Amino acid sequence: MADEETLTVEEQKKKSPLMLIIAVVVVLLLAGAGAFFFMSGDDNSSESAETTESASSSEQAAPMKQEMASYVPLPRPFLFNLTGTKKAVLVQIKVQLQVRGADVESNVKKHIPLIESALLSTFSGASVQKLSTQSGKDELRQQALLSVQNALMPIMGKHGVEKVLFVGFVMQ
Repeated sequence: MADEETLTVEEQKKKSPLMLIIAVVVVLLLAGAGAFFFMSGDDNSSESAETTESASSSEQAAPMKQEMASYVPLPRPFLFNLTGTKKAVLVQIKVQLQVRGADVESNVKKHIPLIESALLSTFSGASVQKLSTQSGKDELRQQALLSVQNALMPIMGKHGVEKVLFVGFVMQ
C-alpha cells in the first residue's frame, strides 16, 4: 500500500511538468493563431485602410512643409562683453540656424556676414539680468530670430530662417 502511494505521488510529479509544458504550448499556439488572425484580416479592409492612411498622410503633409529641415552653423561663436553690474561679464554664444530647402540654405550661407551683423547688434543689447534667466535667453533667441528674418527679407523675399538655435552658451 505504501508502494502504491509513492507511485502515485511519483506519477503526479512526472505529470506536473508534462502538464505545464502542454499548457504553455497550447497558450503559445492560441496566441500565435490570434496574432495571425489579427494581422491578416480581410484583404479588402486592409486595402481600404492603406488608402485611408495614404490619404491622411498626404493631408498631413500638405500643411507641413515638404522640405526637410537643415541646420546652418555660423562659423564663429559670438563673443561679447556685457556691462550692468560691478564687473564686466563675458558671454560666448554658438549659433545654428534652422532652414528648409536647399535654395534657402545656400542663400543663408551666402549671407552669413549680414546675419552675423544682425545677431551681434541684437546680442549687444542684452543685459546681464536678462541672460541670467531661462526666460531671458528665450526672449533673446526670439529677438535674434526676428532680427535675422528682417535682415534676410529684402534680399531673399521671404524669412528663410525658421529658428535661431543656441548650441553653446557660456556666461562668465
